[in-house]
Amino acid sequence: MDKRRVPTNTVTRDVKYIAEPTGNIYESVAVLYKRANQIALAEKKELNKKLEDFKNDRDSLDEVFENHEQIEISKFYERQPKPGLVAIEEFLSGELTYRFAKNDDKD
Repeated sequence: MDKRRVPTNTVTRDVKYIAEPTGNIYESVAVLYKRANQIALAEKKELNKKLEDFKNDRDSLDEVFENHEQIEISKFYERQPKPGLVAIEEFLSGELTYRFAKNDDKD
């Protein structure tokens, strides 16, 4: 997914276009929720890995100082599109694959 074409602000969308791929708005929202959660977890893991280099073994408030590189990394991630917006863009452009569990009610 090219994040440059994903809007960074909320966009009003017509519900019928979101429901169209699955035929049900609730199923579409469930797919979007799961994908947005995956994206958020991946970004959090990546950010934590980058910030781990800046960890200080000493936790004293007197020894805490501003690290400009750490601040720039944090600002970069704050400017990224929200995971929900990325998930919607992937879903509507057909880049997202999903499947539903089969419900076998044979008693």
